[in-house]
Amino acid sequence: MEKVKRTERIAAITRVLTERPNKIINLSLFCDMFSAAKSSVSEDISMVGESLLKYGLGTVETVSGAAGGVRFRPFAEQEKNRAFVEKLCEMFSDEDRRLPGGYLYFSDLLSEPELVRGMGNLIAGKYYDTKLDFVLTMETKGIPVALMAAEALRVPLIIARHATKVYEGSAVNISYVTGSGKIETMSLSRRAVKEGQSCLIVDDFMRGGGTAGGMISLMKEFNINVEGVCFVLALKDSKPVLPDRTCSLMVLDEMKNGEPIHVEPAGWL
Repeated sequence: MEKVKRTERIAAITRVLTERPNKIINLSLFCDMFSAAKSSVSEDISMVGESLLKYGLGTVETVSGAAGGVRFRPFAEQEKNRAFVEKLCEMFSDEDRRLPGGYLYFSDLLSEPELVRGMGNLIAGKYYDTKLDFVLTMETKGIPVALMAAEALRVPLIIARHATKVYEGSAVNISYVTGSGKIETMSLSRRAVKEGQSCLIVDDFMRGGGTAGGMISLMKEFNINVEGVCFVLALKDSKPVLPDRTCSLMVLDEMKNGEPIHVEPAGWL
C-alpha cells in the first residue's frame, strides 16, 4: 500500500472521530486503515485533539484499558454556548411566533438540522459522565433534538407514543394529565427498554410538566432510573418535574396581551 501522508491521515482521523461522537475507537482501526505504526497514529490523534480544542470544536479523550482507545465529544466553550443560545432566543422572541392561548410557534426551528444539532450537543454535554442507556422523548416535536442528543451521547433514542402501534407488539400504557389539564395516554413497547436501565428525558417545551411527568411515570413501570429531564424551552417559574435534575436551554416569560415575547438563556448557561 502506498504510504499515506500525514495531512491525509489527520483529515481522515478527524472525519472518523467527529462522525462517531462519544464512541471509543481503538487505535488499531487507524493503524490498519493507514498501515501506520501506533506511535504515528497517536501523534496524529494528538494533533487533531489540540486543533479541535483550540478552536472550541470539541475534545478528543484517551480511554485506557483493554477496550480503550480514543473518543470525540462535541463540546464548546461556555461563551460560545451562551452566544448560540442567545441567537436562539432572538429567533424564539419574534412576535410573529405568538399563538392564541399563550403558546409559541417554533416547529420550524426544530426542523433546522444545524440548530437542533447544536441544541442536542449542548444537552448531551451535561451528561457525558453519566451512565445512560438511552434517551427518551414523546412524539413528535421533541424528536429532532432528542435524536441529536442521543447521537452525541452515542445511545439509542426511544420514542413514547400517544397510542399503541400493532407492529410494536405488547406495550405498557399509562394515563397522564397534560399541562393544559387534559388526560391523555402514553404508550411504550415492552421490547423497547430493559429493566434496570438509565435514561435521559428530552422534550421540546415544559409548561406544566405534565408530559415529562408522564414519561417519568412510564419509566417507573419499567423500573428504569431517570438521570435527568431536559427541555429546549421552559415556562418561567414552572415547577420542575425532578427539582434537582431538570434543566432547559431557554426560559420563556408568560406571554400577556400587548407585551413582547421574552425568551432568555437558562441560568446554568
